[in-house]
Amino acid sequence: MLTVFAPHAPSQIFAFVTIFRCTRRLRINNTLRHSSSYLSSLLLSNETFFSNRPEPGSRFCSSSSSSRPSSAIMGSLSVLGERLQYPLARRDDSVVEDYHGVKIEDPYRWLEDPDAEEVKEFVENQVKLTESVLGKCETKEKLRQNITKLFDHPRYDSPFRRGNKYFYFHNTGLQAQSVLYMQDDLDAEPEVLLDPNTLSDDGTVSMNTFSVSEDAKYLAYGLSSSGSDWVTVKLIKIEDKKVEPDTLSWVKFSVITWTHDSNGFFYCRYPAPKEGEDIDAGTETSSNLYHELYYHFLGTDQSQDILCWRDHENPKYMFGAEVTDDGKYLILSIGESCDPVNKLYYCDMSSLSGGLESFRGTSSFLPFIKLVDTFDAQYGVISNDDTLFTFVTNKDAPKYKLVQVDLKEPNTWTDVVEEHEKDVLASACAVNGDQLVACYMSDVKHILQIRDLKSGSLLHQLPLDIGAVSDVSARREDSTFFFSFTSFLTPGVIYKCDLANESPEVKVFREVVVPGFDREAFQATQVFYPSNDGTKIPMFIVAKKDIKLDGSHPCLLYGYGGFNISITPSFSASRIVLSKHLGVVFCFANIRGGGEYGEEWHKAGSLAKKQNCFDDFISGAEYLVSTGYTQPSKLCIEGGSNGGLLIGACINQRPDLFGCALAHVGVMDMLRFHKFTIGHAWTSDFGCSENEEEFHWLIKYSPLHNVKRPWEQQTDNLVQYPSTMLLTADHDDRVVPLHSLKLLATMQHVLCTSLENSPQTNPIIGRIEVNAGHGAGLPTKKMINEAADRYSFMAKMVNASWTE
Repeated sequence: MLTVFAPHAPSQIFAFVTIFRCTRRLRINNTLRHSSSYLSSLLLSNETFFSNRPEPGSRFCSSSSSSRPSSAIMGSLSVLGERLQYPLARRDDSVVEDYHGVKIEDPYRWLEDPDAEEVKEFVENQVKLTESVLGKCETKEKLRQNITKLFDHPRYDSPFRRGNKYFYFHNTGLQAQSVLYMQDDLDAEPEVLLDPNTLSDDGTVSMNTFSVSEDAKYLAYGLSSSGSDWVTVKLIKIEDKKVEPDTLSWVKFSVITWTHDSNGFFYCRYPAPKEGEDIDAGTETSSNLYHELYYHFLGTDQSQDILCWRDHENPKYMFGAEVTDDGKYLILSIGESCDPVNKLYYCDMSSLSGGLESFRGTSSFLPFIKLVDTFDAQYGVISNDDTLFTFVTNKDAPKYKLVQVDLKEPNTWTDVVEEHEKDVLASACAVNGDQLVACYMSDVKHILQIRDLKSGSLLHQLPLDIGAVSDVSARREDSTFFFSFTSFLTPGVIYKCDLANESPEVKVFREVVVPGFDREAFQATQVFYPSNDGTKIPMFIVAKKDIKLDGSHPCLLYGYGGFNISITPSFSASRIVLSKHLGVVFCFANIRGGGEYGEEWHKAGSLAKKQNCFDDFISGAEYLVSTGYTQPSKLCIEGGSNGGLLIGACINQRPDLFGCALAHVGVMDMLRFHKFTIGHAWTSDFGCSENEEEFHWLIKYSPLHNVKRPWEQQTDNLVQYPSTMLLTADHDDRVVPLHSLKLLATMQHVLCTSLENSPQTNPIIGRIEVNAGHGAGLPTKKMINEAADRYSFMAKMVNASWTE
């Protein structure tokens, strides 16, 4: 089913994003049609990342029988009122690399081996240090209790239809993972189809992706363990809920796409490890290369699957496949990076003599025809009428437009909906025959329209509050569709829109109610502040109503700024608790590098212009101080993944401006990131140190390589780094833990342990979770515990007082 294309979400299979929300949803219904439509969405809707300390048996824990002596420690007088004891990490000064004539030391390269005993001991010592700090954060238990209480409310995703059934995800409140339900009609009693909570004792097995066959007879679903990107695909017969023996391994960065005869489905995988290789999937750091597209026939062993496409001449290429609504065409999208560009091939499956069966036991690929064979723009399928296809594209349209092309005349492309002058076409899907649901983003707020699919003309604009639309669930054959809406002060509403009559009828289908949350006690505003080059940057500010702008408030500033990803309004239970009980003002700066204003906004914060991201964020912090929302000692900054890089760079560049920093799963070693797992795909946003010009971009802001003692750089010898928590997890195979570990060791050495009585009294600690990954699939309890940890640390560091 071709449902939704979301151009503002680029190849997020490669990218990484932390969006703090109260719900954790598999955004399957609004399948993103981007340059490589490999996965429904990796916009992580997890409110938090990781929690708890490493446990025995973790690859990051030393054996209890280890005879290795304890590390020596050095201390500095901490803001906690006592001398903070830092472990001494070994420095190997012999590791020096030559980058285009520039010698760069890498004394902690040994931390890149997650299985080494010395690394396990390093992590174990850091865990003990962090536990000692968190033990002195008085608000930790109150935060945990209050976030748990506010989090304990029923949550739903938009229902979607397959065959004659409806399906939806539901979480009763504190379940580790949301449960997949089905029902014969919207008024029928729902039945549990698949409950991931039964698959592990600790809730760390999650559903990463899934697809229901067109006739609703089978469910194929991918399971991820401990948050890893690796997936094992299983199969359920829906009628009796029997798990079939079909098991597909080494699947990664893949959607599941059924043929309409329900005989099987397409999926993507990597080659299996060589025989004898012992791999704990999710903890390895080797590059992901040689993606492959397969077709699996039901009831057969994976070894009999048809290899449909691969490209050994281009090992970094990645593939995504989808079957058109008419079941006739297989669309192959090819990408090589996070840039919103892709090649586009198609295969007319109706023309295959003998069908897909005829390819069993052969070495022939499917006969794809190349429609677009260059990486000059992004193309995503919206719909087709036989050979006439409608695509969304950024070809000569950085804010995206809709175009049509007839496969019989592949060189003639016609605009259907032209690029908007200011607003970004955020998603589009066909519905009700020849109509289109188009979602535009206007100044980071969504607008929902009904348009004519053939002419592109505007038919209706649906009434919406200020906020964000997600989970659009529509089929061209249906006259109704569903969509979810949320905002900073709206926990969630699912709307049902009926297009059967001339005027759309929009009704509330379900509304999330959060007991104890009073939206009237808060206010959300949007401001536009100037960056240092004069560019106006939008920022949302959420606080209690009628606060005095006297600089007294604790403030949490969040940012991302990369990979064409937009940070739109969303509800968060933990943020509400912070504001209600700690008086925190929380803010979101929509800095350049994201997709808030289209591809030009993205490019203005990438590659040689990456410094714009840091300048925009720093200017946002300065705005909050100058307007009286907060002061530097009470300002905490937070970001994850690419946003973790943002935090690492900003504390290096302006340590005087912040009181606390929380950096989740950040890309911290900008000279070596491309060597690990899927890091090679990020060079489209960052560049690569193997290129001399790009090396000089990267070395200027790489967090790992720019840690300096601020008291030696500035005349004010009282300046030090803000209290800092670096967060990572043992099964993060997107941004591997070595980034955070190497930066942690470097900061502690340069700022603390290399000096006696160091001026750096603000703590520098790391929080390292086990059985967790980059954020996807994190169990509810872990999310809550991690939120309590990091925000109690923040509260202690910015001196925020608890009020009931």
